[in-house]
Amino acid sequence: MNAIVDVPAANYLPYMPDVGKCQRSLHELNLMWRIIEASAKMNCPVEAKTILPTMAATRAGFSQLEDELVASLVREKVRHVRGEIATKAQYVIEIVVRNLYERTADVGFLATDRELCAFVAGLDDDVEAMRLRLRAYRAKYTVYDEIILLDLAGNVLVQIDEASPLEGSLDPLIAETLAAEGYVETFRATDLRPSKREALIYSRRVCHPDTGAVVGVLCLCFHFEEEMARIFQTHRDDSERTNMLLLDADNRVIASADPLWIPLGAKVPVNHADAPSLMMFAGREYMVSTYGSPGYQGYPGPAGWQGQVMIPLDVAFAELASTALQELDPGFAEGLLSHARTFCPPLFDIMNAADMIRRVVWNGQVMTAGRDGDLSRLRTILEQISETGVRSNELFAHSIRELFATVLASGLRDSEFVSHLLVDLFDRNLYERANDCRWWALSPELRALLAGGLPDRAERMGRILEYINGLYTVYTSLVVYDRDGAIIAGTGDYGLGAISIDAQSLEKVLALRTEQDYHVTPFAPSPLYGGRPTYVYHAAIRAPGEGGAVIGGIGIVFDAEKEFDAMLRGALAGNKAVHAFFVDREGAIIASSDPARAIGTRLDAARAMASLGNGDSASRFLEHDEHYAIMGCTASHGYREFKVSDGYKADVIGVVIESFGELRDANAAGGKTVAAIESDPHNASGVEFATFFVDGSLFAIAAEHVCEAFPASMVTSVSMGGCVEQVGILALDAPSIGEGGRCIWVFDLGVFVSGQETLADHNAQVIVVKHGGRTIGLLVSELHGVAKFDTAQLISTPLAGQREGMLIKQVIKANEGAVLIQVVDAGFLFDMLRNPEGPEAERELDAAAK
Repeated sequence: MNAIVDVPAANYLPYMPDVGKCQRSLHELNLMWRIIEASAKMNCPVEAKTILPTMAATRAGFSQLEDELVASLVREKVRHVRGEIATKAQYVIEIVVRNLYERTADVGFLATDRELCAFVAGLDDDVEAMRLRLRAYRAKYTVYDEIILLDLAGNVLVQIDEASPLEGSLDPLIAETLAAEGYVETFRATDLRPSKREALIYSRRVCHPDTGAVVGVLCLCFHFEEEMARIFQTHRDDSERTNMLLLDADNRVIASADPLWIPLGAKVPVNHADAPSLMMFAGREYMVSTYGSPGYQGYPGPAGWQGQVMIPLDVAFAELASTALQELDPGFAEGLLSHARTFCPPLFDIMNAADMIRRVVWNGQVMTAGRDGDLSRLRTILEQISETGVRSNELFAHSIRELFATVLASGLRDSEFVSHLLVDLFDRNLYERANDCRWWALSPELRALLAGGLPDRAERMGRILEYINGLYTVYTSLVVYDRDGAIIAGTGDYGLGAISIDAQSLEKVLALRTEQDYHVTPFAPSPLYGGRPTYVYHAAIRAPGEGGAVIGGIGIVFDAEKEFDAMLRGALAGNKAVHAFFVDREGAIIASSDPARAIGTRLDAARAMASLGNGDSASRFLEHDEHYAIMGCTASHGYREFKVSDGYKADVIGVVIESFGELRDANAAGGKTVAAIESDPHNASGVEFATFFVDGSLFAIAAEHVCEAFPASMVTSVSMGGCVEQVGILALDAPSIGEGGRCIWVFDLGVFVSGQETLADHNAQVIVVKHGGRTIGLLVSELHGVAKFDTAQLISTPLAGQREGMLIKQVIKANEGAVLIQVVDAGFLFDMLRNPEGPEAERELDAAAK
């Protein structure tokens, strides 16, 4: 759906208690930061001057966050709800239009049926025989609840619903149909269906079979109420927070998932632009999404019809219970979270805010490390900073967790919904194919021509098949064949004379016992489809007369590649991060929107869902094509009698996979699980160290060498022939360093300690380190803390005494030995680096040395 901008947060906040709680917490923390800053200025202005700018920036940041973060959270929640209702509104009208397209073809073909035309023309007066024929048609096309034949004056000649007998009709659609070349589509109250509030009727004039003169009208009455109830029951959310509607051109409700809530005939507000504004209906505020007909195969749908979904504002954001985050592997969750900037910007904003607070506290601790004399009065301020920082971190951690869980649950829910829609479209479409082959096999003309030996029978059958294929464009070929499987006539490029029906299909067709039976080939390459895989639907053609023997069959070749591709791409609505598939129970691909996965290959990811029950949906997280992904699957459940009670079994699973970003190893993704370090700040003989992560491992450097940390995003890449560990320059403008206005080189510590480059994501920081009058920046994965350790906790590494120099000469046994922290030797590090501060700095150092 379209991006939502300028969402008026105040309108939604009262219905988002979790966001309201976050807003209040942000306000309280903002006040605390103001109090701390004011206390520092009053009680120790000299000692605090080095960190006052940082505190001011933090306070200003919180003021901004209080507005922006809340607005972002509101926008994200609104976006998810609007996306959900927009998708459903779009699918309501799409399913209806696809269904009704078939009805336009049905009435066009049935109106040319020779037996039907002869009856209306008065050439045959056997009413019961015609009633039986129409009922045979309805037995295959069960979407109709009434079929009526009328003469030119509107008198009823025959109808299949004897429980509601009609003598005739004065409805204007009779005259309209008699004057029309094609079909007429009517939806309103009519005397043709007196027991219904409104009826959807497809009518077409009937012509004399010999002279071509117009002799009457055929009316196919679509079972509108039943069909809409099926759609609503299949696709409405289980919580029933939303109401799905079908509207006419006047925005009047013509079908409602819950008519006691929004009744038929009610005029409702619409929202075609997906604007974030709220709509008022019956004294209640709603979020509304409306979609017009997308059209299908050139058929636009009934004029002005619209799909709409409405959800009351007061229940729109009710949290649905989800255990998605708890059930997710921590490493996978961290990796997925590292891509938050792409799939959930508000989540990324919160993570950045948390990083800023951690950096403020860390910098404050570093600045006072080892300076108990002149900065003792600042200790109280720093303790407050630390306490407030912990509270801030807890708030952000909770917000991150809650929003992340919401995003994940929404993703799982959406993937299941789309996969459910896909298999519904699949079964609905192929239901029509099963009906078509059986009815066309009953054509009196085809039966007579196949049974006879007329020299022009192939040409005459070809004309009939061409007419049918022109109405039903989802087929590439229609073929009629004899008992030997030889194709007598057909449409399309089927290779007449060169291709015959395969032996297995022919055997199945010849064994069909009744006109209700049919045979479908497995989804496999077919010579009738140019060697490409498809389904071919077969029905037996019997000799004329009651109980005639099977004399051949009709095969209709479904254009699987085109039609399935249209289903998949229509459901994805242009989302390039999502791919959809139809697969069988073994994972073999029937259709794919992913160019990298061809039809006939296997989708291994879907095999985990092979045991799904018919109609069941499931979703999961997975690694797919080296990406973090969500997969939703639904097993086909049939439609009406198709695949339910007609004996045909061919399960298909709809699969939707949404990718969120490339896989990252647990360390690079931020998988830091080290607990808080136990420290005794009052230990006079202790040594203070600044701690940080590099690719998931905890490191330390003596705090006396550390000046301050900056976000890695401030580093400017410089391509001047530097080595791989030299990542760029950092402009310094920090009073705490005493060297504002200068630039320093930044080096990747990960390259030095492990040979692996550090991922410069939102967690990454640059630690400014000084030693021997020189200053550099070190790129690290994430900050940790500042702690004081007893000298007894420092132990030498096994090879420290055997080499002249090592970057890691000591480790710290923290938390009673449960945590080992590698200590970076600042002196050796600087010795490793030649000219670490660039040409300008080298000149300054040379001048200072003189």
